[in-house]
Amino acid sequence: MKIFQPKLFSALKDYSLKKGISDVVAGIIVAIIALPLSIALAIASGVSPEKGLYTAIVAGFVIALLGGSNVNISGPTAAFATIVAGIVASYGTEGLVLATIMAGLILIVMGLCRFGVLIKYIPYTITTGFTAGIAVTIVIGQLKDFFGLTFAEGTHAVETMEKLTAVVRSFSTVNPESVLVGLLGLVILIVWPKISKKIPGSLIAVLVGVLVVKLLGLEVNTIGDLYEISRTAPSFSVPAFSLSAVRELLPSAFTIAILAGIESLLSCVVSDGMIGDKHNSNTELIAQGVGNICSGLFGGIPATGAIARTAANVKNGGRTPIAGMVHGLVLLLILLVLMPYAAWIPMPIIAAILFMVAYNMSEWRQFVGICKTAPKSDIAVLVLTFVLTVVFDLVVAIEIGLLVAVILFMKRMADVTQVRTWSRNDENSEDSRLKEIPPATQVYDIDGPMFFASSDKLSALAVEEDVQVIILRMGSIPALDVSALRALETFCEACKENNIAVLLSHVSSQPLAVMKKSGFYEGLGADCFVDNIDEALARAEEIVK
Repeated sequence: MKIFQPKLFSALKDYSLKKGISDVVAGIIVAIIALPLSIALAIASGVSPEKGLYTAIVAGFVIALLGGSNVNISGPTAAFATIVAGIVASYGTEGLVLATIMAGLILIVMGLCRFGVLIKYIPYTITTGFTAGIAVTIVIGQLKDFFGLTFAEGTHAVETMEKLTAVVRSFSTVNPESVLVGLLGLVILIVWPKISKKIPGSLIAVLVGVLVVKLLGLEVNTIGDLYEISRTAPSFSVPAFSLSAVRELLPSAFTIAILAGIESLLSCVVSDGMIGDKHNSNTELIAQGVGNICSGLFGGIPATGAIARTAANVKNGGRTPIAGMVHGLVLLLILLVLMPYAAWIPMPIIAAILFMVAYNMSEWRQFVGICKTAPKSDIAVLVLTFVLTVVFDLVVAIEIGLLVAVILFMKRMADVTQVRTWSRNDENSEDSRLKEIPPATQVYDIDGPMFFASSDKLSALAVEEDVQVIILRMGSIPALDVSALRALETFCEACKENNIAVLLSHVSSQPLAVMKKSGFYEGLGADCFVDNIDEALARAEEIVK
């Protein structure tokens, strides 16, 4: 499969009017779904509402045009809200644009290097942990607007725990009217899908919320009270560039790139199952990279494949990238014509929409299921990643979560590596019954990967007195690293000093290649490497005689 092969080109080969109509209808419906979500996610990310639409318009169009999936819909997602808000608070919108462009470049490099398949090496416990953590941070971030709280002047509430502290301290300023509007929005969002799945509940909640606040004259904050609304089309702008800014923003850019890669490819996998298709993961990563660069250059925020919007696209008939492109164009039209009316949307409705987004993305059932059924090491990684995401940030959570997961995995692999000694006298030993061991000979079975964490098991081999030959059965060693090779060299040198011959039986291809490349094979001697245990036992008998 080629590295870069956009699905649009193959889709156009047998395109028809029927497909075109289905794609246009699906694109319009997805745009209606994306409208309130894009505005809400922009606000949750600490930027002005129209930047969410810029992202869905520019990135959504570009990624559909160049992507490796027929139906993937891209735009702003909740996964980025916390990290984007942190970047904006620390480095401003210029820093966010630079980080988004850097993340896009990283994604392009990942695609060109065929890293699409490597995303699967990020443990499920880590993705579940930080996804649940992001959901909690979104909820905490929206408590102020849902309850209509007024923070004391000078309150610094950027980090999640600072926001939670500020909410607790200012809870006496609750606005009952704001709570009522927020609860109304939640009820609509929960009940409406049971009434109709054609029209998104978020759109109904927005319309009802606007009418209730306007008609009843409620004292509730709206988007227009807190943000200056712009309906201008996205404009091209290059951010200020400096090496110091790049160094500071590089960890955040990597986090954005990894998140974008994970979420977009997960969305592709889900949509593949829905339409019986197969996406090109490397093409998708390159498209996500180009889309994020364009989003940054046109004033947007990070974007990735959105699973819910992609599923809505499929369910409403979208089958080619044209639907995703139509979705971007429809949002552009809405931005130019209807954006001023977004100022009327009550903030408690935005909070309610984000509460539902957080609930749907939290995967709490999977979280609880892992805690009930998984090994303790996996539970530890899950909980640690979750806590670090909430208490600190996503960068710290992913870095430490991956580090702990790798360490625990290495320990697990080291624990399964076993060295067994063949017994001469044990009647229950199948090996001793099948094979007769020559005198002055010891046979060891080594099972499992030999690497730095398990190499000590070689140095701990117990050699009996008067032994002249040691046979190491290595057929069950799938991999050998330089640390284990060094331990094997040390063991063989000690045996040589004690006039003990070492035979290696049926060495696997990877360990054998490592031994030959290092010179160990020649140093020990080709006659010390035998194809099977029968040959090894016969050779040992010759040496002993």
